[in-house]
Amino acid sequence: MPPSPFHPTSFRLDVDEFDERASLVVVGNGMAGARFVEEVLERGGGEQFRITVLGEEPHGNYNRIMLSPVLAGESHEDDIVLNSHDWYADNGVTLRAGVRVERIDTAAKVVHAADGSVTAYDHLVLATGSYSFIPPMTGVRAADGELLPGVYGFRTIDETRAMLDAVGRCEKAVVMGGGLLGLEAARALQGHGLQVDLVHAMPHLMNVQLDAEAGAILKKSVESLGITVHLDVFATEVFGTGHVEGVGLADGRRIDADLLVVAAGVRPSTDLGVRSGLEVERGIVVDDQLRTDDPDVYAIGECAQHRGEVYGLVAPAWEHAKVLADVLTGTDPDAEYHGSRTATKLKVAGVDVAVMGINTPERDDDEFLVISEPKRGVHLSVVIRDDTLVGATLLGDTRKVAFLTQAFDRGAPLPEERIRLLVDLSDGAEEVGVAEMPGDSQVCNCNGVTKGAICAVVADGCTALGGVMDRTRAGKGCGSCKSLVKQIVEWAADGDLTEDPSASWYVPGIPMAKPELIAAIREQDLRSVSAVFAALAPAGKEDAKSKMGLTSLLKMLWGVDFVPEKDGEFINDRVHANIQRDGTFSVVPQMKGGVTTPAQLRRIADVAEKYEVPMVKVTGGQRIDLLGVRKEDLPAMWSDLGMPSGYAYGKSMRTVKTCVGSDFCRFGLGDSTQLGIDLESRFQGIESPAKMKLAVVGCPRNCAEAYVKDVGVVAVGNGKWEVHVGGAAGATVRKGDLLATVDSPEAVVTLAGRFMQYYRENANWLERTYDFVPRIGLEKIKQVLLEDSEGLVAELDANMQRSVDAYTDPWGQDGGEPSTPGQFRPSLPLIPLPEVPVR
Repeated sequence: MPPSPFHPTSFRLDVDEFDERASLVVVGNGMAGARFVEEVLERGGGEQFRITVLGEEPHGNYNRIMLSPVLAGESHEDDIVLNSHDWYADNGVTLRAGVRVERIDTAAKVVHAADGSVTAYDHLVLATGSYSFIPPMTGVRAADGELLPGVYGFRTIDETRAMLDAVGRCEKAVVMGGGLLGLEAARALQGHGLQVDLVHAMPHLMNVQLDAEAGAILKKSVESLGITVHLDVFATEVFGTGHVEGVGLADGRRIDADLLVVAAGVRPSTDLGVRSGLEVERGIVVDDQLRTDDPDVYAIGECAQHRGEVYGLVAPAWEHAKVLADVLTGTDPDAEYHGSRTATKLKVAGVDVAVMGINTPERDDDEFLVISEPKRGVHLSVVIRDDTLVGATLLGDTRKVAFLTQAFDRGAPLPEERIRLLVDLSDGAEEVGVAEMPGDSQVCNCNGVTKGAICAVVADGCTALGGVMDRTRAGKGCGSCKSLVKQIVEWAADGDLTEDPSASWYVPGIPMAKPELIAAIREQDLRSVSAVFAALAPAGKEDAKSKMGLTSLLKMLWGVDFVPEKDGEFINDRVHANIQRDGTFSVVPQMKGGVTTPAQLRRIADVAEKYEVPMVKVTGGQRIDLLGVRKEDLPAMWSDLGMPSGYAYGKSMRTVKTCVGSDFCRFGLGDSTQLGIDLESRFQGIESPAKMKLAVVGCPRNCAEAYVKDVGVVAVGNGKWEVHVGGAAGATVRKGDLLATVDSPEAVVTLAGRFMQYYRENANWLERTYDFVPRIGLEKIKQVLLEDSEGLVAELDANMQRSVDAYTDPWGQDGGEPSTPGQFRPSLPLIPLPEVPVR
């Protein structure tokens, strides 16, 4: 498989010594720096400049706006990549990732980096961004000056990864800062099951964007999620020696916590400018062409100060990038930047918020209209000056944002009845607002996309929403403008909006929906991933993102007749263990139904000692997890354990969780333990579009959480068992639907297998059952599985049996010998994990 877009590799292109192009060096590979490079390339700048980008982070360019969904588990980090390492190489740009620039010698026109390298420039652009502000609290840093273990900023993908790694070990979190990032971090951590306290030094939340009344309503909405909010109080001390144990407040209170996230704002990264002798105030001072006091050095984005203003939003950075690209490429050498009027639409902790301009009147003759509905969590206000909209706040209801943005950006005429700015008083007003928006009205603040740009793509023949978004980038930032983008596309296409054909494809590299793909695979007898690409992909081209989905599908269809190819599997499936962030692996032996023996426990303990396993942990699925195993030790460890795989890494049937049931529990109505073992024995390791978790409980008290599993079984007495499907208890919480009540454990096994096979054959790739069941509809599923309305039951049972018959324990294959020479060779240097104190 190709390297991850986050793989820490630097591409350095050879430069012809006779290359007469000017040298353009960009310091900073964040959203501003990378966008500037894109703008230069779009203007033909690749012919004018040898472009070198130096980035302190060891990654390609990614969307920081989307770190909150990554922390919440709603997005994967690969989904937020904007420009991978390959993109730079493909565009003739030298990317030096993981390189910190120490100083600039403006006289010699060279940049000195921490790795000792010296890079000459003709034009230098500073896009160093900003950094998380850590208030000077007692105990927040360890003796070596680093943050105390358990304390995190929230600015980079590495900080987000570290928090994701920590949430499984932590129970209580404190988040400092009640702005956008703090609220998003609090919501994300609370979604992972942590008890969260939010501490904000100001009297109300989001005080920069909202007035006090709106902030109070937002506080109620946040508290309704189960997050405790502390306002108007400073955090002054962090308790703990080897790891954070609590936070002290200025009023003397202590909040116990084993995780602290500091989201108390950001500061422009100006140290490089200071060390290099540039003019620096709050930011690096620039003129209207983004030039510093040195004529060949420029600054853009959050590190730049223009006319006294420093912007912490992405939209002004995009404007900087466009103006400077025009100036340097000569496209418009007189281009100037005159400041930004900021307007933002986003979702904060699940609440829709849109803000633009000021939030309260500043002059005696300013008009101020407010509609406040605290019980509904809605607060709407506008500020009008001389018949012009100069500010608006929409909290909890953003339906009027399109018209208000138009009025704010373009000075559009306002209705005499000012209430119409906030409330629709006639049908169709929203559509009229979209139609009347000027072409240069900005729709996507994250990527600087106008209505005109969207309409131009539609006029060019693209009338699929996904296609328009791909070509313009509209809606590809925070995503909050997607509904407005869709309205504009529909309007521009005169209602003839075509469905994006790729939306129905099972995998992105094969233009077929799942039923069509399955039929083609069977008809053409395609038994390997490469064979599917050769026969069904456009021009036979292979697509790395499609390989895992195809591997899973082919295993389901062909069983033992599937032809495996190692590049068609994730690293986890290739080595049958779960890779961790430091390059080590997690090994989880199977314990059917959570039942073990003293001999198994003794063997696990011996193996953990022999291979110096850093952590042994009991999982939520009633298994024992051996964490921190070196890749090269995996085969020998499997051999010494002599236990089957627990499939903690696979898109497959994972575990069957059980309570002790009727054998020991005085409330037990059925033998849940044995039924759980029977289910796991039958369905162990079967491939599926996404992971499946099962549970069996011996009574409705639900001690093993069967009601919130993909398949949950509940004993209800008199030999009867309820089978529930489509439950979830992760980032999404959903009580499963009752599929049927059956009369025996054997009937449970049959019905559970039938449902899982129907799911396997009809679900989209990576679609969990809690999405699949509502999409298909419970009634239809009942008709298919219980009434055999489509005549599929016998086929489903036979197909499931084929998969069961094909099962082999991957840890027992080949006697533990690698199937390829490099299968268990270390691929990355291991990063030592900080010691985690046992509390």
